[in-house]
Amino acid sequence: MSTKRFFWKVWLRLNLLTKDVENDYIAEVSTVGKTLRNEDVAAAIKEEGAEWQIESILDLLNRADRIRRHRVCEGYSVLTGLCHVSPRVLGNWIGASSAYDPAAHKITCDMSPAAELRANLEEVGVEVLGIKDSGAFIGLVTDAATGKTDGTITANDDIIIEGDKIKVAPDGEDGIGVFFVAEGGTETVVTHRLLQNDPKKVMARVPALAAGTYTLKIVTKFSNNSTLLKEPRSITYGQALVVA
Repeated sequence: MSTKRFFWKVWLRLNLLTKDVENDYIAEVSTVGKTLRNEDVAAAIKEEGAEWQIESILDLLNRADRIRRHRVCEGYSVLTGLCHVSPRVLGNWIGASSAYDPAAHKITCDMSPAAELRANLEEVGVEVLGIKDSGAFIGLVTDAATGKTDGTITANDDIIIEGDKIKVAPDGEDGIGVFFVAEGGTETVVTHRLLQNDPKKVMARVPALAAGTYTLKIVTKFSNNSTLLKEPRSITYGQALVVA
């Protein structure tokens, strides 16, 4: 019996594809706060004892990513210790002389775990956290400065967030709060005290964000007024927010 070195925490949620079967669930891996970027990899390599500076390691990682991307675009199959990437064109071709049609075909990639990753997956165990509460959502965001609900927001002013089970709790815990995620993935957390923090309404001060498009995200352990979740959940607003 293999020893488990890693554990995935999973929520169980109803399997909507089997409406005629009761008590049927599928697992959803909790990845809140676990997005790994090249900056994190560079720091980990440095911590392992590498003599290079983090900036040099990060430069090499970014160069490697760029080279691999370009090689895939040139038609190469790329194999690393993490995954195998193969170029692929989707769609049906009518007749042997048919030309590529962007309306009928799609350029994409197939990705599969590399042998090294498949071996590591044998060391992964699963911890079930319980049934995922699907009632939490963000339904509307209003710019308090203008009263608009069209997605435009004002930096250094307030927004009113309405939904259900969106209360930020516990307040002050690392990784918990209201976040604005830029298109490049950079996350900016609201540090100003929340003017209102209730299960159905949160009023937050927008940080000094640069002009651009952002995704609003609330990370919280709130479940009800007497119970906190074991693991935080991420609630994302479906409409993009724009700082002019």
